[in-house]
Amino acid sequence: MSQLVLSGSLKEFFKLLLEEVIQRQRVSLAEVTEFYVVNLLSEFAAAEKLFTQELDGRKEAEPLALLYTRALQQDRDQRIRTLRQLGDQSLYTAGFFQQSLADRVVGPDYYMQMGRKAYAAIVDLAPSSAFSHVYMELDQKFTTLVEVLKEIAARGQVASGPAGQMQVFEAWAKSGDQHLESVLIDAGLLPKKKVLAN
Repeated sequence: MSQLVLSGSLKEFFKLLLEEVIQRQRVSLAEVTEFYVVNLLSEFAAAEKLFTQELDGRKEAEPLALLYTRALQQDRDQRIRTLRQLGDQSLYTAGFFQQSLADRVVGPDYYMQMGRKAYAAIVDLAPSSAFSHVYMELDQKFTTLVEVLKEIAARGQVASGPAGQMQVFEAWAKSGDQHLESVLIDAGLLPKKKVLAN
């Protein structure tokens, strides 16, 4: 795991962590797309960005289908903002909460489809905008970015202590996911794989 010092800003922390994970996973992203993902991670670090306050005091995420329906009824500029919210929320949720989504009626695949659809729709609505290539890359590499965010989340869980370590271990034992395995190996919770010489 990286030897990050938390004295810098949250954006600096996520920038270093994102760079480390995309290098480890051999993911190629445009610099401006990396910047976008770092901002997304920084924004969603505050729970109120992901959840809305209900009248009875509960906090819940707005259903993706409602966001999409609302977007269809809006003018172009507002539609782009709502679609961006839908794409961002889908990407973050599918990456950070994939394990908990697996047990729900609406699973991770639904979040990935909705997120892709949202980013692709933005490109269609504003093909010549300065950020259209960012939304195109987010659409095209959505699944890859979910894997990146899943590893970032797992590294955070492992660093949080025994309960988080156990959650990552159980997720790895159930899925056999190689990225989760590398997180556990880096944390010293699994032995390093030996490479056999030919």
